[in-house]
Amino acid sequence: MAERRTIVTEYLARVEGEGALSVSIAGKQVEDVELRIFEPPRFFEAFLRGRSFLEAPDITARICGICPVAYQTSAVNALESLCRVEVPEPIRLLRRLLYCGEWIESHALHVYMLHAPDFLGYESAIDLARDAPAAVERGLALKRTGNDVMRVVGGREIHPVNFRVGGFYRVPTRDELRALAGPLERALEASLETVRWTAGFEFPERTVEGDLVALTHEEDYAIERGRIRSSGGLDLVPAEYEEHFEELHVERSNALQSRLRSSGGTYLCGPLARYSLNSAQLSPLAREAAAEAGLGAECRDPFRSIVVRSVELVQACEEALRAIEAYEEPDRPAEPVEPVPGVGYGVSEAPRGLLYHRYRIDDEGTILEAKIVPPTSQNQLAIEDDLRDVVARNVELPDDALRGLCEQTIRNYDPCISCATHFLTLDIERK
Repeated sequence: MAERRTIVTEYLARVEGEGALSVSIAGKQVEDVELRIFEPPRFFEAFLRGRSFLEAPDITARICGICPVAYQTSAVNALESLCRVEVPEPIRLLRRLLYCGEWIESHALHVYMLHAPDFLGYESAIDLARDAPAAVERGLALKRTGNDVMRVVGGREIHPVNFRVGGFYRVPTRDELRALAGPLERALEASLETVRWTAGFEFPERTVEGDLVALTHEEDYAIERGRIRSSGGLDLVPAEYEEHFEELHVERSNALQSRLRSSGGTYLCGPLARYSLNSAQLSPLAREAAAEAGLGAECRDPFRSIVVRSVELVQACEEALRAIEAYEEPDRPAEPVEPVPGVGYGVSEAPRGLLYHRYRIDDEGTILEAKIVPPTSQNQLAIEDDLRDVVARNVELPDDALRGLCEQTIRNYDPCISCATHFLTLDIERK
């Protein structure tokens, strides 16, 4: 009779939110893998109903303390598109600068505090700091610089309050932005060192199959705007998203799971997808850093996502510096916006991947319906596929070692579990 093993992690560490993992093995065969997300649903889509469309950026920012700008950006993209408002270029670039600040602080947090300990054999970043204080200090300095950008442009570091439909409540002066240039120049050097540092880690071999999905844009490395493309040939405007992707509820998870409608298959969004579909749009310096780190034009190894995030740190620091150098104060902080009844669609690239918003509003601007699809729910099936493959390849490891490798596999995706648990499904049967 085949030996049966069950590996359970009751609480995942070094991820944002609450989740657990269970793996069942019979002999050398993987019977079942479950990533359970048990963080209570937070009902943001329900909170939005009945509120003014102008409140959407402030409400959705509260979904996540790490990537609030992503939620604000997807929200305003949807509502400005519906209301036929096009913000002037200085406002767009200022928003991109704010988004770069978020990428810097989020990627630095993940690379140094959450993920690097896995590769270096430490339980936590605190343990890592005892032996490698310079590395941890570098990560903290990077995160602080990203936070400073968010504070100056967004009004505060967590849940920015300066972002509104039509633009900003207040725009910074050139002097306020120029004060960020010095820290960003140091952050750029630190990000290049981060690429070199992470490229030296030892990586388990893993190649993901299936479609990679990300925004692309002909003019830049897509962050706050673009079309939805996939490695399988999709090329969509945001309004076409739900024609090709669907969300399903599974009993073990308080987060919906996304899949492709055409095949019912999994897909992957996030740094690997962005890089693989857009590496040609990286700056020359970021491309050079990627090449020196051993990355080709495409990367499908989830364990090397830490290197890709490091390359994106280089890109974000450079972009931020260019935006500050080119900044001209706009004539006014925001364009006037009048509500237009109908449905608006918006997307952007959160640090963890594609973030989709849809809103239906009436002629007074009241939100009648909202739908938000965060990247973690889109990646949940891909994470489980990864876990099955990783366990199957390493089934002979002792339980503790296999458990650690499984947790590292999950952290490859930097899952934001709190972002994902926002839905409300209520069925009532009366007899």
